[in-house]
Amino acid sequence: MWGNPESFARTSAVVVCLFGLTVAVGLASLLIGFVALDATAVMEALFGVGPESTQMIVSEIRLPRTLMGVLAGGALGMSGAALQGLFRNPLADPGIIGISASAGLGAVATLHFGLAPDFALAVPLMAMATASVSTLILFVVAMRDSSALTLILVGIGVSSLAVAFTSLVINFSSNPFALNDMVLWLLGSLANRSFTDIALSAPFIVTGLLLMYASAGGLRVLSLGEAVAESMGVSQRKLRGLIVLGSSMAVGASVAVCGTIGFVGLVAPHMVRPFLGNDPARILWPSAFAGAILVTFADILVRTFSSGQELKLGVLTSLVGAPFFLFLVVKTRRMMR
Repeated sequence: MWGNPESFARTSAVVVCLFGLTVAVGLASLLIGFVALDATAVMEALFGVGPESTQMIVSEIRLPRTLMGVLAGGALGMSGAALQGLFRNPLADPGIIGISASAGLGAVATLHFGLAPDFALAVPLMAMATASVSTLILFVVAMRDSSALTLILVGIGVSSLAVAFTSLVINFSSNPFALNDMVLWLLGSLANRSFTDIALSAPFIVTGLLLMYASAGGLRVLSLGEAVAESMGVSQRKLRGLIVLGSSMAVGASVAVCGTIGFVGLVAPHMVRPFLGNDPARILWPSAFAGAILVTFADILVRTFSSGQELKLGVLTSLVGAPFFLFLVVKTRRMMR
């Protein structure tokens, strides 16, 4: 799986460093917010000691927000790495398979029909339901004897259809309050997330991560070419099925709870490649930690620099990710000359 001992040692060192950074950024997320808290107060609150107000801020507001950021970032980061390895394209992103757009459609429809006030979990559950429908479509396509190009085209088609229906729902929404909720949800945020949201999404995210990691060996062989992979007994249908199912579950669950957080899946793998190379098997878990760091750090920036109306997390990641995407396009074009 890891190659030679030197490769294993290097990968392990990078994973340990990224894990440490994830913990450090997570602790910083608990310290930073509208109410200033020092490290002692935060640690006491985590163990149920200190003023009740401080315990509520840390345990009920900041801790679930931080954990959800780590989970969502990890899901997006590993999904990006797995999809880039599957399509052998450094520009591949979880959004390419249409799961994010499908989850957004379910959430917007729920808000349009006014189901959220009656049932707190209506939005994430409906978002996961529509994401599951898209997952099923893509899984069926992936398990057939079709090319990666077909899978990309179907994903783009699913995404375009979901975006079209989402726009249709927004267009015919006559309730200004529901319309505002739709737009804000689509922008992506970790605000007001609870342990209930974590309990709902975590099983799907963790299962998705494990399915993608199970494809690591196949991705390594596939990087040598489809013909070589077939000659070495790697089933491309099974490989595509594992990655599509895993990334769909992980991304769908994170989008269902947090809304759309763009470009994390694109950027995270490129953060670790300078240290680990282009082997897709080696960068899966490092990309997950890099994604967790990106989302958590971006959420800290959102809370730090927002005054009045909070800048949405998805807006910030897009502002940073879009120029990075253009840079990659130019770089890739130059390399192909």
